[in-house]
Amino acid sequence: MTTENTNTKDIRNLSFDDINNFVISNKLKKFRAKQIYSWLWKKKVSSFDEMTDLSNDLRALLKKEFRFDVIKPAFDQKSKDGTIKTAFRLLDNEIVEGVLIPSKERTTACLSSQVGCSLSCKFCATAMLKYKRNLTASEIFDQASYISKLSKEHHDRDLSSYVLMGMGEPLFNYNNVIEFINLLTAPDLGGVSPKRITISTAGVVKKIRQLGDDNIKTNLAISLHTANNEKRSKLMSINRSNPIEDLIKAIVYFHKKTQTRVTFEYLLLNKFNDSIKDAEELAIFCKNFPCKINLIEYNHFDKSNFKQSDKYNAIKFLDFIKSKNIIVNLRRNKGSDISAACGQLANIKS
Repeated sequence: MTTENTNTKDIRNLSFDDINNFVISNKLKKFRAKQIYSWLWKKKVSSFDEMTDLSNDLRALLKKEFRFDVIKPAFDQKSKDGTIKTAFRLLDNEIVEGVLIPSKERTTACLSSQVGCSLSCKFCATAMLKYKRNLTASEIFDQASYISKLSKEHHDRDLSSYVLMGMGEPLFNYNNVIEFINLLTAPDLGGVSPKRITISTAGVVKKIRQLGDDNIKTNLAISLHTANNEKRSKLMSINRSNPIEDLIKAIVYFHKKTQTRVTFEYLLLNKFNDSIKDAEELAIFCKNFPCKINLIEYNHFDKSNFKQSDKYNAIKFLDFIKSKNIIVNLRRNKGSDISAACGQLANIKS
């Protein structure tokens, strides 16, 4: 953590307009605003002394007026499959987790958007944690920056994709998540294509519509897990206020606005949602819009009553969905031995 002056504002909580106003009010040359902003978000510095093309006087002024609050990793854990989970300690001493997920040709950063989670999904370890607060855009950005370094160090490649699938519900932290995405995708900053970014949601209908209205061009993944209203309400409390019929309408609206095909995440839970009847309900649900499905192997955690589907039922389910001409993949979870797989981000160990 680098903190220049605890009585000042974190400079990375300022917009470009805020920095531009600071430059104008101090009668500095106009190009200084872009220069400072580039140091913050393109060159990713963590102190004013690193802004080497600024004069000593300007750096001194910045130190007087602002500070840096940069989160740093507390520790890493490496899985036998190459997945790396990082615990990030925040300035208020809270901890969130992020994950580097490697494959043969790609590396993906899985990022958290909240400290804890306010949802109570029965299959998720993070739901056992109490919700504390939203992460700022800069805290999400710092996760991405560090995991990007891990990708370079361990795989000699840039990150292929960024997924907001870690701790928390991204759409409950809408403004900060969108600000992070804007920083990552701005042509003169990160320049990352929006199609390399995925927002994952449990199904916040109002915010899915807002994504459409705001013409957000990232990928959208919905944690569905069953297309049966009664079962989904038992599994995910959010379904009681955002039922499947409302979710369908919101996704149709989102697709109409953005032309983006939605992905559905579907955990296969033994004797709960893995029957052919469940597959039939899912196929009918998917007729409403262009989509694809990721079937996910479940990873058990303490206090969970669910178990992973057996391989026979998983393949039968997969084959049935394929027979309906729906794009579907069976996704193997990675990092389960270090509690870094889907739904496991809560088991923080040093």
